[in-house]
Amino acid sequence: MRTDGRVRLAYLVSHPIQYQAPLLRRIAREPDIDLTVFYGSDFSLRGYQDKGFGVQVSWDIPLLGGYKHEFLPALRDNGTAGVFSPISRGLLSRLAGADGRPGFDALWVHGYSTVNQMHGILAAKAAGIPVLVRSDSTLKDRPRGRAKLYAKRLFFAGLRQLVDGVLAGGTLNREYWQHYFGFDYPIFLMPYSVDNEFFQARCREAATGREALRGELQLAPGRPVILFASKLQTRKHCDDLIAAYAMLSTSAGKSPDPYLVIVGDGEERAALERQAAATGFDSIRFCGFRNQTELPRFFDLCSVFVLPSRHEPWGLIVNEAMNAARAVIVSDDTGCQPDLVTDGVEGCVFPVGDTAALVSALSRVLADPSATAAMGQRALDRIRRWDFEADVRALRRALAHVTRKLSLEQEEMPRVSAAAEGRS
Repeated sequence: MRTDGRVRLAYLVSHPIQYQAPLLRRIAREPDIDLTVFYGSDFSLRGYQDKGFGVQVSWDIPLLGGYKHEFLPALRDNGTAGVFSPISRGLLSRLAGADGRPGFDALWVHGYSTVNQMHGILAAKAAGIPVLVRSDSTLKDRPRGRAKLYAKRLFFAGLRQLVDGVLAGGTLNREYWQHYFGFDYPIFLMPYSVDNEFFQARCREAATGREALRGELQLAPGRPVILFASKLQTRKHCDDLIAAYAMLSTSAGKSPDPYLVIVGDGEERAALERQAAATGFDSIRFCGFRNQTELPRFFDLCSVFVLPSRHEPWGLIVNEAMNAARAVIVSDDTGCQPDLVTDGVEGCVFPVGDTAALVSALSRVLADPSATAAMGQRALDRIRRWDFEADVRALRRALAHVTRKLSLEQEEMPRVSAAAEGRS
């Protein structure tokens, strides 16, 4: 640690990520944490083809600025930084520092399964620097078959010796690390969160243009709106939502009273459009990919947001919708559910793939507009406690644990869900 008393924290991540940039700016404001972010690539700063959305993406929020960062040169690119590569070079020398003293007090690594991530972990251990790891894995992703399970056990037995603490994003992620590292291992709940202030402010602004958006989408006044916003991939199961929506119809060929608005793009779009056309309804809208700053308009427009995904590690889009004070419906295979959505409170939870249960959830949420609004308010109240300030408190605890150098003059972390406490 420097003579100025600040903890020098290095953060290794593959590329600038739209959800992380605001958090990194917030951490950089801590007076006793000196953060430097090391990126393996800068591809997300330019327009690029997103495999999930299937379209050219250029994010409309600042990904850099407000925090120190460096782009590591790729291993075989003649020193050109920012080229996508399975492994970057130069991190060990940056971590090792000079005069035989480490250049940093701790390394935080986003993930553990790529060559670059393991390279960072091993470089830190070689330099005598403690390592913190964060990921979004859950036990639902466990491999099947004895050989794969045994191999994974061996891998984690080795990884446990290289990592000094884990930053768990939520209940299911914490259970994952407890399963592989043990209940006695230091795990700090660092919630997967979004920039709540940004989304709340944008949603308030969007309210003034709500009717303009209705006109743009040709939606009749007064009718509720069901919103899906995500990549149009198989595992997101927008097809289940369209099937459930069709079952809301009171008679053959008659459109349900709510509209269904689908925001996003991807490999399944053509199939979903055919499915929607087969209903014969004129009440389904496909809006294509919308950027980060545009989404609050759609959150404000909707009565309920639905994410029917299978194998969804978290689902940050749910955080965003809750910041608009909207009721949410999620499958029980959505990672954020135990921490953010209680059935009948902030919305509804249904068994993934159960279309009839999804129909029931939609009917329950939309049955009474005042009850729908109350669910939305409870969603906002809950997401307000799942924020960047909780992230900073968790990070400070983790750094205090692995460095023994950081003072803790912070409030207690918010409690995780009651179910999670019972399993701890």
